[in-house]
Amino acid sequence: MKFNSFDELIDLVKGQENRVVVPGANNKEALTAIKMADDKGLISHGILIGDTEVVKKMVREVGLPEEKFEFIQCTDVPEMCNIAARMVYEGKGDFLVKGLVDTKYYMKAILNKEFGFVPQGTLLTHFVLFKTNKYPKMFAVTDSAVVIAPTLEQKAQIVGNAVDIFHKCGVEEPKVAIVCPVEKVNEKIPSTVDAAALVQMNKDGKINGCVVEGPYDLYISVSKERAEEKGIKGAKVAGNADLLVLPDLDAANPFYKALAFFGDGAEAAAVLAGPKIPVILPSRADSPKLKMNSIALCCYLKNFR
Repeated sequence: MKFNSFDELIDLVKGQENRVVVPGANNKEALTAIKMADDKGLISHGILIGDTEVVKKMVREVGLPEEKFEFIQCTDVPEMCNIAARMVYEGKGDFLVKGLVDTKYYMKAILNKEFGFVPQGTLLTHFVLFKTNKYPKMFAVTDSAVVIAPTLEQKAQIVGNAVDIFHKCGVEEPKVAIVCPVEKVNEKIPSTVDAAALVQMNKDGKINGCVVEGPYDLYISVSKERAEEKGIKGAKVAGNADLLVLPDLDAANPFYKALAFFGDGAEAAAVLAGPKIPVILPSRADSPKLKMNSIALCCYLKNFR
């Protein structure tokens, strides 16, 4: 990893030309995150789309410098999202930050074939990068926001999307743990069957650029001591995972939010995996700090377009 904390990530990208585009910019949480990013030297310019009078009032309230931003008047949510996507498509912005807009319209604009942000056949997925006090390195969780009940093939795509981000971050061979309730294949627990299939797909070269192991429970994935207690020795991923792949949205979304809220010293960044452009897709209730970290990660990933 070219950085092992969000402070190191911020140091890598501050002072660059980082142009943020926000549909539904009448959102104080998003603007607060942008203010935090601007204070860190991450924002060179921005385009704020929404009811201009309301947006400017909020910009002043959070203390953003108005001169850094272009304001586009629009009150129609689908149109806001389309305008934002077009701004990036036309090279007027670098990445998208979701403001006060419905996710379905935000995603629809990103998927618009006119802009070509999503290669044909690509599955968009969610990637959350974490740093906690209880784990020695940064790690990621997927998919906690987009794919509800992924099929085996979709799980392979979820892994591939996340691995691509890790490669960009300098991890040549990410260690992928397929997290399940138990560490043995059990026909009555479909996630364990899928885990074994994903491991075989990795061995067969159908999932490349990483090492996939599982089924592992969470303890085995992140603790070498717990892995050895359960009789797992000599594995590359056990106790040293870079990526935790959860079985479905019911598992991944609560895990991501619980870790972000309760985790000891936990910091996180949440982005879409799969599109050609960086896209921030946080939960509406995510903290401004998480959204600021997401901006920093997008500032980094924009260099790989």
